[in-house]
Amino acid sequence: MPAAHTYSFNNVQCTLAGPGGAAVMGGQSGAAREGITIEAEAIGTMQVGAGGEIMHSLHAARPGRATIRLLKTSPVNAVLSAMYAIQAAGSQFWGKNTLVISDTDRGDIITGLFTAFNQFSPITYSEDGDTNSWSFNVGYVSFNLGAGFSS
Repeated sequence: MPAAHTYSFNNVQCTLAGPGGAAVMGGQSGAAREGITIEAEAIGTMQVGAGGEIMHSLHAARPGRATIRLLKTSPVNAVLSAMYAIQAAGSQFWGKNTLVISDTDRGDIITGLFTAFNQFSPITYSEDGDTNSWSFNVGYVSFNLGAGFSS
């Protein structure tokens, strides 16, 4: 009989640590339904020559982008806002964050080094509470996806 597999956002932890503090996000932190997204930029490019020849280029850099979405009422918004203010005050603090995302059940560990805020979260005030979406530029991202646990 095939094994059953389970996923829960409650097993996801995300920490952004750098000048001005550390923000701990994930399950039970007021994350929005859309949660956390991290993606790598393209690792290579391809060029096609005039005669149809193919040349692939493997890039040495491993940059990426991350987006963390929080409910308007999450206290983590205040932590990120304070960190943003400190880091935006001078270049000596910019791009010095480390982002770590893990899923303890799946065994995933994603690490982002040299992380900087991309922009302050857009703010919406409306009839219903909204979300705050924090975006980051990640200088170097490494992905290590685990196999998870089988029952």
